[in-house]
Amino acid sequence: MTLPCLILRRAKARGFAQLLILLIALCAAKTWAQSPVVLVLGDSISAGYGMKLEDGWVQLLAERLQTSHPEWSVVNASISGETTAGGLRRLPALITSHQPQTVIIELGGNDGLRGYPISQLRSNLAQLIQLSAAAGAEVLVTGMEIPPNFGSRYTALFRESFEAAAEGTRATVIPFILSGVATTPALMQADGIHPTEAAQPMILDSIWPYVTAALDRAQ
Repeated sequence: MTLPCLILRRAKARGFAQLLILLIALCAAKTWAQSPVVLVLGDSISAGYGMKLEDGWVQLLAERLQTSHPEWSVVNASISGETTAGGLRRLPALITSHQPQTVIIELGGNDGLRGYPISQLRSNLAQLIQLSAAAGAEVLVTGMEIPPNFGSRYTALFRESFEAAAEGTRATVIPFILSGVATTPALMQADGIHPTEAAQPMILDSIWPYVTAALDRAQ
C-alpha cells in the first residue's frame, strides 16, 4: 500500500485531527532525516580523554554550531586509542548510518606512537578521505605531531603524511590542532600527550575557520 493511500485510509478511520498529527510527524521525520551532519572520526583527542565528554572540543563545536549553523548536528564517533586502521573499519557503517555532509578525520596519532609504518598510515588516511568523499562529504583532516624521540626521519615523514594523503583530493588538511597547546605544560595532562579541559576551547578555535568553510561548501 502506498503512503498516500495509507494516510487516506487512516484519515477516514481516525478523523481530521489524527490525520494532521500524522502529517506533522511525517514532516518532522523528513526534516530530521535531512538535517546535515558533521561526523567526527577521531581518537582520544576528540573522545575527551581524561575529562567529561561534554567538556571536549567536539561537544563545544556542537554547541557553537547551534548559534552559527543551527541546522547542523554533530556526531562524535571518536574512540580513545583508535588508529587509522580501526577508523577505516568503522567508517563505512558510520557513513551509512549518519550520511554526513562533512567528515572530520582526527586520526593517526596512535599509529605514530606505536611506530606503525608510514606507508600504512598514508594508505589508511587516503582511503578514509576517499570513502568520505565518495559519499559526497566535505573532508577535513587534522594534522598531528609525535614526540621527537621517535627520530627525526620518522617524525618528519609522519608530519608529511597528512598532506600526502590528501594530495590530489578536495580534502582540507588542518594544521596541527595542538599547536600552542602541546608545548604549554599547563594545558597538557600529566601524560604529556592529552590536552586538558582548559585547552579544549583553544583546539576548537584552531579548527573553527576550517569547519565553517567546509559547512558553507557543503550547503
